[in-house]
Amino acid sequence: MLTTNRQDFKKELEEVIYMFTTGSDIEVAHEQTANGFNYKDVVFVNGNTFSIENFHEPVDELDKKRYEKRFSKLAIYTALSNFYDIKLPWGALTGIRPVKMARDIGKGFEEQFEKVFGVSKKKTELVREIIKNQCLIYDRDGEHKSLFIGIPFCPSKCAYCSFASQIISKSKCVNEYTQALVKEILSLKGKLSSVRSVYVGGGTPVCLPDENLEEILSAVKSVVKEGIEFTVEAGRPDVITESNLSLMKEHGVTRICVNPQTFLDKTLKLIGRNHTASDVLEKYALAKSFGFDINLDVIAGLEGETVEDFKNTVDTAISLGADNITVHTLCLKRGAELKLKTERLDVRDIDEMIDYSYKALTSAGYRPYYLYRQKYAAGNLENTGYSKKGKECIYNVDVMEENSDNPACGANAVSKRVFNSENRIERCGSPKDIVTYIEKVDKIIAEKEQFFK
Repeated sequence: MLTTNRQDFKKELEEVIYMFTTGSDIEVAHEQTANGFNYKDVVFVNGNTFSIENFHEPVDELDKKRYEKRFSKLAIYTALSNFYDIKLPWGALTGIRPVKMARDIGKGFEEQFEKVFGVSKKKTELVREIIKNQCLIYDRDGEHKSLFIGIPFCPSKCAYCSFASQIISKSKCVNEYTQALVKEILSLKGKLSSVRSVYVGGGTPVCLPDENLEEILSAVKSVVKEGIEFTVEAGRPDVITESNLSLMKEHGVTRICVNPQTFLDKTLKLIGRNHTASDVLEKYALAKSFGFDINLDVIAGLEGETVEDFKNTVDTAISLGADNITVHTLCLKRGAELKLKTERLDVRDIDEMIDYSYKALTSAGYRPYYLYRQKYAAGNLENTGYSKKGKECIYNVDVMEENSDNPACGANAVSKRVFNSENRIERCGSPKDIVTYIEKVDKIIAEKEQFFK
């Protein structure tokens, strides 16, 4: 599919090609040459020649390589954009965290986004708006941490999901996992005085039996101070109950996520969820009666859905008055059932869906406050979190912008140490496999103690 004299960039260049095609219909050749600070990239697409010239005076060797890669990606993107007569909203930008990149570039990031990456003006303005809306909670200079707890069990497997989770009705190690996880959480006692947010995710944590969930929440409560933001991924309305809501309230949980994904029953059945739209409405009202801040997740581009279907989902979410609404673009993930059906997502009118969500949500008083992108998303689009003013989720900002340490407990949990002054991040991951995690939990605890020293 691709030949290039920049083999060190080949993987990233192939990702740019994948935005347009799986590659079976084209042959792409790329060559980059330099004359001092002048760069020339020549791209051949099925015999058509495209040439781009750029200039950059690097501050060091790392900066030099960074821009050589950016120019190479821009050249491939521009060549394919001309060849297919298609412009993509994020241009040649393939990173997960465009807001963080904009902050790193600093003043004038807008020009670089548009000229070096080919990002549309609309998406550049969205990034600028998010940076503005994060101003009251973004803190790069503090010593705070954000704690993650992973519970890898679900009531069923969604067609688009690639998380390393088990269907809880088929699992034989729920109790053993709970004991191992509690042990790891308690090992943090006395070390988390600066935690300002906790996120218990998965999976679907509330699918656990109440006694298991209580053990985990009690452990978390014993290692962090009271009054901080404390979020639990409730996720599926079919496993939200009055008893587990009461349990979460009792243990200091302040926010929960109730994720309909869509309010169309036939789609819910198609993607493998065991609930109806009316179940979401019922459990949302129940959860709200406990006084939680609530986030709703919806997905644009689900199989068979039209623009009108998606508009109905967004409008219904707004009508409920949720504190946060996160709009995801359907993404093709390795290991998901959906990946077995198709090599590339081609969702009709996906741009119109995402544009509608922005207009409808901002008109209703919601503000975009965090954003991230995933490889192989339909339309090369993004996931955006919206909130009412003052209801932003601190954890989402800290983790997406990577501005604070992120200790993480559980199978497949990745802890991060952020060295802001050195602009670098170190990671320490736990095994994905649940049984392996249980068997190695003592070793994992020892390794993380060293990691955070």
